[in-house]
Amino acid sequence: MCGRARLSSDVSEIKLVFSMPPERPAPDFASSWNVVPTDPLPVVRYDAKVHQRSLDVMRWGLIPYWAKDIKIGFSTINARAEEIDTKPAFREAFRQRRCLVPLDSFYEWAKTPTGKQPYAIGLKGGGLMAMAGLWETWRSPEGERIRSFTIATTTPNELCAKLHNRMPVGLPRSRPIRRS
Repeated sequence: MCGRARLSSDVSEIKLVFSMPPERPAPDFASSWNVVPTDPLPVVRYDAKVHQRSLDVMRWGLIPYWAKDIKIGFSTINARAEEIDTKPAFREAFRQRRCLVPLDSFYEWAKTPTGKQPYAIGLKGGGLMAMAGLWETWRSPEGERIRSFTIATTTPNELCAKLHNRMPVGLPRSRPIRRS
C-alpha cells in the first residue's frame, strides 16, 4: 500500500524529468515531505486537446464520476493492479484515464518492539519516480468539479516485502500515457 509520500521536487524539475514542453503552463503546488491521502499532488497525464503531456494538481483518493459522495476517495487511494480493470471504482478510469504520479519517495512502516519505524522508499540514486495511476473527474451535488487520482499497487519486491505486502507500481518516467 502507498499511504504516505514525499514530493519535494519543484515543478521545473518535474517538467524536465517527465519530458514536458517547457512552454506548457504548470500549476503551483506545495512541496511536502509528508503527503497524505486527500492532499493535492501534481499528476502527469496526456492532454488530448494539445497532444502533449500535462501537469495537473489533483486530489489523492480517486472519486469515480458516478460516486454520490466524496468520501469514497478515502478507500480508493490505491488500486490493486490485479483487479484494476474489473473493479467498478477503477474500471472506466483504467480504460481511458491513466497517469503518472511523480514522487520522490513513499513511506512504509515496520513494526518494532517499541512501536512503528517509518522507512522512506525511493530510487537508489535519488530523484523522481513515476508511479502508475488513474485519474477521474467528479462533480459534486453542488456542481463543483474535482479531479482525483489513485496509485496502482502490486505485490512487493524483495526489499519492500520486509515492510508491507503491497507496493506502488513504478514505471519508466518516459512511458507513454494512454490518450484520454
